[in-house]
Amino acid sequence: MSELFPNADTVVKTAATYGRDLAERVASTFIQSFIGAVVVTQPFDLSMWRTAALAGTAAGVSLLKGLVARWRDVSNSASLAKGV
Repeated sequence: MSELFPNADTVVKTAATYGRDLAERVASTFIQSFIGAVVVTQPFDLSMWRTAALAGTAAGVSLLKGLVARWRDVSNSASLAKGV
């Protein structure tokens, strides 16, 4: 029966790898969106804070995409691409 289920250490390592990949993708998306938005707005203007909210929305979409990727294909990656 132990052949049917992965070792607990393997499950923890897989979850940790996936979590690290997803966190990196979400943080990267937020930073890229925020910097891109700040470039086109004046610093400390209200519109800058609106663009920060948009960057947060982009990061949220990135998070959802990563969760869908995990649900679709159980792997260590948060990518929708096959074999990643």
